[in-house]
Amino acid sequence: MAHADRAVGAGAVGPGAGRGGGPRGAMARNALLPLRIFLGVTFVYAGLDKLTDPAFFAASGTGSIGELMRQIRGTSAVPQLVDLALKNPAGFGYAIAAGELAVGIGTLAGLFARVAALGGALISLSLWLTVSWSTEPYYYGNDLAYLMAWLPLVLAGAPMLSVDAALEARRSRQGRQLFG
Repeated sequence: MAHADRAVGAGAVGPGAGRGGGPRGAMARNALLPLRIFLGVTFVYAGLDKLTDPAFFAASGTGSIGELMRQIRGTSAVPQLVDLALKNPAGFGYAIAAGELAVGIGTLAGLFARVAALGGALISLSLWLTVSWSTEPYYYGNDLAYLMAWLPLVLAGAPMLSVDAALEARRSRQGRQLFG
């Protein structure tokens, strides 16, 4: 099988050995980076946007989380979640904003990247099941697309250019020093 010899990183020697050398290997290792940057920036922006909008945290009125929850109550797939939010709209709004900020910062930094991505997926799932559930056709609703975008990061984490990768490299170096 002649094509087996051309596999990415096959026969590679040196610093990139075993991780897919050359430009193709570098692209493969960094494939999730644009997705991390997009989702991280988007969630940080969404969290900050909520925190800087005084109308958002009101129980009622134009642009408020309370008004939005009352509007979607009848079309939500999970009205119980909407009812829970309506018990304390401001608290729910702050929780969403803080969650978006934590997810965005964790994703950008690559710190607890899988946990951050799972948080992003759960936020997107809850928004899809409530806010954008009634969107017709379903693919016009952006929350489902965000949910699907988080899944590769849930599975792979942030293997490159991340705090997680730096910590793993440090643990690996220390392990080699201890055990030869």
